[in-house]
Amino acid sequence: MSDEYGVDLDEILRVIDRAAVLIVRFDVLEPRLLVDFRADPPDMPIIQLVDRVNSAEERFRHLKSLRPRLPLPERIMSFPWPRAVSAFEDSGIWEKIETRLVDLGADPDHVNNIRRQLLDGERAVTIAAIRGGEGFRTIWERQGSDQ
Repeated sequence: MSDEYGVDLDEILRVIDRAAVLIVRFDVLEPRLLVDFRADPPDMPIIQLVDRVNSAEERFRHLKSLRPRLPLPERIMSFPWPRAVSAFEDSGIWEKIETRLVDLGADPDHVNNIRRQLLDGERAVTIAAIRGGEGFRTIWERQGSDQ
């Protein structure tokens, strides 16, 4: 069932509880959020922004290159996030991910740094959209001082 966020929030929270590896696809950001909850010391859980890939096989190869000592997971869970990063936080999804990561031994400062990168990235996209930056076109132009 969709809620005010345009997604099935209960299902996303269940996925976060069960997933070994998770990819979040934000509509407004190019990078994906990779969350790998697997921990087998010295390998601790990770969270990072990663590039898009063209296939599931490519994502599995990339994950293996990031975590060579860990076996590949059976599957990588993924979901789109159609709203702003702030709504991702407000919905409780970020807190759920952060809590699970930190409980498994992830560095809280690093987790917070990734959150900051998401917010900063979204802000940069918003500014580019307003100013007509790369990949955007403004619907109006500033008039010269003589007009």
